[in-house]
Amino acid sequence: MSDDEQYIDPQENNVEVSEDESVVISDPRGLALPDDVLPDTLFILPVSSRPFFPAQVQPVMVDAEQWEDTLERIAEHPQAVVGLVYADKKTKDTPSVDEFRSIGCVARVHKAEKQNDKLTFLAQGVKRFEVVEWLSEEAPYLARVRYITDVKSNDDESKAYSIAILDAIKQLIRLNPLFSEDLRQYLGRFSFNESGLLADFAASITSADAEELYDVLATIPVQARMHLALTLLRKELEIARLQNEISAEVNDKIGKHQRDFFLKEQLKIIQKELGISKDDRTSDVETFQERLDGKTLPKAVSEKIQEELHKLSILETGSPEYGVTRNYLDWATSLPWGVHSEDNLDIKLAREVLESHHAGLSDIKDRIVEFLALGAHRGEMGGSILLLVGPPGVGKTSIGKSIAESLNRKFYRFSLGGMRDEAEIKGHRRTYIGALPGKFVQALKDVEVENPVIMLDEIDKIGSSFQGDPASSLLEALDPEQNVEFLDHYLDMRIDLSKALFICTANQLDTIPAPLLDRMDVIRLSGYIGDEKLAIVKQHLWPKLLKKNKLLKKQLNITDAALRHIIEHYAREAGVRGLDKLLQKILRKSVVELMTGEKEHINVGVKDVETLLGMPYFRPEKTLQGVGVVTGLAWTSMGGATLPIEANKVHDLTRGLKLTGKLGDVMKESAEIAYSYVFSHTKSYQKAPEFFDKSLVHLHVPEGATPKDGPSAGISMATALLSLAKGEPVRRGLAMTGELTLTGQVLAVGGIREKIIAAKRSKISEVILPEPNRRDFEELPESVKEGMTVHFAERFADVEKVVFNRSNNHLH
Repeated sequence: MSDDEQYIDPQENNVEVSEDESVVISDPRGLALPDDVLPDTLFILPVSSRPFFPAQVQPVMVDAEQWEDTLERIAEHPQAVVGLVYADKKTKDTPSVDEFRSIGCVARVHKAEKQNDKLTFLAQGVKRFEVVEWLSEEAPYLARVRYITDVKSNDDESKAYSIAILDAIKQLIRLNPLFSEDLRQYLGRFSFNESGLLADFAASITSADAEELYDVLATIPVQARMHLALTLLRKELEIARLQNEISAEVNDKIGKHQRDFFLKEQLKIIQKELGISKDDRTSDVETFQERLDGKTLPKAVSEKIQEELHKLSILETGSPEYGVTRNYLDWATSLPWGVHSEDNLDIKLAREVLESHHAGLSDIKDRIVEFLALGAHRGEMGGSILLLVGPPGVGKTSIGKSIAESLNRKFYRFSLGGMRDEAEIKGHRRTYIGALPGKFVQALKDVEVENPVIMLDEIDKIGSSFQGDPASSLLEALDPEQNVEFLDHYLDMRIDLSKALFICTANQLDTIPAPLLDRMDVIRLSGYIGDEKLAIVKQHLWPKLLKKNKLLKKQLNITDAALRHIIEHYAREAGVRGLDKLLQKILRKSVVELMTGEKEHINVGVKDVETLLGMPYFRPEKTLQGVGVVTGLAWTSMGGATLPIEANKVHDLTRGLKLTGKLGDVMKESAEIAYSYVFSHTKSYQKAPEFFDKSLVHLHVPEGATPKDGPSAGISMATALLSLAKGEPVRRGLAMTGELTLTGQVLAVGGIREKIIAAKRSKISEVILPEPNRRDFEELPESVKEGMTVHFAERFADVEKVVFNRSNNHLH
């Protein structure tokens, strides 16, 4: 025990032991003080929220069922005291004696009342005690205790602590008046000789946690206890100050809002009295009228809007019709009636913009410049619908943006992919909840001019459902003969869309409705060859990536040889989107090395590509060779591709044709036509007809998991069958495309540019094309035709001569 702790000693403190084993501390003058006559055995009640202090007076609530009998016995005792000990209950069960703390507070019990299943009594803290021995370790708990009395001190340090605590308590009263009445009562009976009680009271009024409060209760030296209590008070003062600042700020805001509200209401009344007030309705009408200033409205539109404005002026602001009419006028007056942006008609500038944004595609740029020149000549660009068709990643959307920039027009883009509701094109009736105008009205509102460039992306992926057919709804909007008076269902007014330039994009034409396709000016983007991809990377993709990621060329450089290696072995798709992703991967991995300090600058060469990107996706293609093996050329929505075809004899037991390779109906028909043609003309091609009489022939197109269809493999299949019948292989490095008839005519096919590019990618320099496709080949850019030997065939006999006799007939 410390010096300040004092135990009850009968010889030194005039202690007597009464018959009921109570300890009586007598006054030196022979009188026993009532507060000092306390029993040495106490019933113990657990308090779980926070410790109880000697200077504290507070209600305590306990379970009536468990403690009612015990409290009755306590109340019958002359002193009516109970021990309150802090026990941190981790469960709802009654705590064990191990969970009780050693130091507690004895308290007198006053005014015990029972309410429902709870007993409430007023506890008045009297003195500290220490549990010496547990006489009952289960509820009701009983323990032998030893009381601890504070040593009264009048030294200057204790007085200073007392003054500091009192000052902090007074400040707390001013900041938080919640306990002001209790504080004033205590301060009224405070004595400087009871410094320990002052410390206990100061700690009890704080909101500190239970462990901090128990530290104060368990600290017996008075000055040390006063120091702890003063620390808790300072924390409480800081919390109270912060709370007051927050409250003041909130009250400030609320007060300002209330003040503004009252002033506005007063202003409305004053304006009304003076006859100059404007209600919400009048304000709305004036706003809509102001929007129409400077706009040229058609007569019918002007009359309709004025009619709606009149209706708005007489409707009650709270009625549902008012909200519908207001929304309608909001849209109708926001449209750019008669407002146009000035077109840039400088054709040279337009070409410069296209050249700066795109490498390659020279034929496409020429086609666009021709279109712009024609519009410049007649003074307006409207009246046409451009359809850009090509595989993904070839730059269809970015070309649309370039056209808008070259014309100095506003640009608006929306995607039609997956659109199934025609109301998104022509709007909803305004009587429906949440009704909106169609996309074209929304576009005009956003761009604020009547002559923007509107791009309709993915027009080949538009759908239809029970909600209508959006593709059919596009006819009225896009057709130059009809869109002068386009009718939106929401506005129910005629809108002139003829000044807008529409640019659509698609990957293929098959799914676009014929009436819609008939109104479009189709421009095909077939994809890029290796040299064009290299130019695109060097001029656009790589500089753009470096700028976006804030890198300098001297920090990260990639050689032309490495780029060619990536293009040939990793990114053979028609577009450049996949190539862009590979470059991003290289950049990410390189930045890791730069940031970790492994290297200060990186130069990516051919040898580094496999380290950064892994093994090549494409190995050098080995063109299939042998008897009955032919390389065809095919077109897909992803661009051109080589299509190897194999024919083999299964057995001589029966004749017939077996087809595999996941072929579509058209290719199955082509195979049957080729088989019939070769079967019937075997004799003319120097082979006995009995080969097909006795043979089961199997025709297979490899990559059987990939669906294949389309009219372009007829002569390829016939050549494979003829090679099998003749027993002669097809010339190496030769590919072909064309459809065959039963009479041996070679018919034209589509996608010539894509197929030629696919052949060049596969290192094939000699192709056979149908004679009707000569014009398509002649129109190809020189860069595509360069290095290609092309044979044009009118009949299959021409094909046979080229394939087997090495004839130079029909050589281009």
